[in-house]
Amino acid sequence: MGSGGLELPPGGEGHEGDSTDVPPGAVSLARPMDAGSIGPELDWGADAWHEVRTRAQRAGRAYIWLNLVEQRLRSVVAAVLRPVYEPVHGDEWVVAAAGPAGQEWVQRAVAVREVSRRKGYLLDPADDNVLSFLTLPQLRELMVQHWPCFEPYFDERRDLELALDELEVTRNVVSRNRALSQAVLGQAERASARLLEMLGADGDVPSARRLPVDAVEDLVGDRYADVVAVHSDRVRLMRQFPAEDIFGGARRLDAIGIGLNLLVQNFSGRRLVRLAESGSRIRLLFLNPASSSVKRRERELGMKRGELSRSVEMNILHMRRVRSRLRDPDAFQIQVYDETPRFTAYLVDGDGADGVAVVQSYLRGARGMESPVLVLRNGSRLVKSDDAGEAGLFPTYREEFELAWADSRPVS
Repeated sequence: MGSGGLELPPGGEGHEGDSTDVPPGAVSLARPMDAGSIGPELDWGADAWHEVRTRAQRAGRAYIWLNLVEQRLRSVVAAVLRPVYEPVHGDEWVVAAAGPAGQEWVQRAVAVREVSRRKGYLLDPADDNVLSFLTLPQLRELMVQHWPCFEPYFDERRDLELALDELEVTRNVVSRNRALSQAVLGQAERASARLLEMLGADGDVPSARRLPVDAVEDLVGDRYADVVAVHSDRVRLMRQFPAEDIFGGARRLDAIGIGLNLLVQNFSGRRLVRLAESGSRIRLLFLNPASSSVKRRERELGMKRGELSRSVEMNILHMRRVRSRLRDPDAFQIQVYDETPRFTAYLVDGDGADGVAVVQSYLRGARGMESPVLVLRNGSRLVKSDDAGEAGLFPTYREEFELAWADSRPVS
């Protein structure tokens, strides 16, 4: 039977494909060779897959930074040069701005744009212009050629070009799908952050001063509500997010837990005094060291009787000494609660859009130092229209703190 002009060979002795005689004009359906006879080993082991995933993760992070910088640079070039060239040259203003020196690459961009138009690759009408088809080096060339136009908006041309030079290394690696080292990725992220700041596009999130907004978080953070970081334990948290970064400059600090070691043992009393004297309001909620809940927790952790209660009592006494040095003791409140402890939370500036929280759940057999840690950023940053009214985790823990605070009693 004919099939598209090709004919399958008849099988011999009742078995299709057994015959080695192929009639003229027919297609031979040769059986695949055994895997062992192919030659090179085609299977990827665990190490190979790990390497591939690592490469993809690093390239993905770098691409997001490159994309952000290129989009911002394109908008800056358009804002500065379009008013100069468009009144005379109309839609061809980019070609005119490139001039004789950039004639080759700008004509290439024009050609790519026309091909994209014919094949329907342009999904957004806003991209139907020559400027959208210029690469990062070409955008940079336009700025260099017209630096007197850009000079009023930038402090140092050299700083801008150095940052773009650092980014070019990463751009070449990513565009050719080669391995990107952690050192080069870190350099690219730092250079991109500097460029976005120079280009007037630094983070618009108020809490960025305390917890810098990561490019990946900025774009895909809606997948995780307001959770911006997860650490397997407190040691890894403090390696990347030290206590000084968490509590330093806090306008308001609310903390609830058993002993609040993250604050008490990692942030000095002098710093707390300076915070309170500068106008910060601090509320600390400890588990009552004399409660039955402390005894149950000691049994869970396999601690000696009274060991945990003494530790909590020492932390409370230390905070009382800090409070005694203040001119306004009401700025530093200490209270205790008697309920079963469910989590520890440090809410920094929780009454505003710049709040950051560090939260840990209490596990049956793990101390706070060994428990997983969530870092939250206040304010929903969801971008999906159907999730516009969804709240993150930050308000949940803030509400829990307020309920516990209302049922607790002050420490004199």
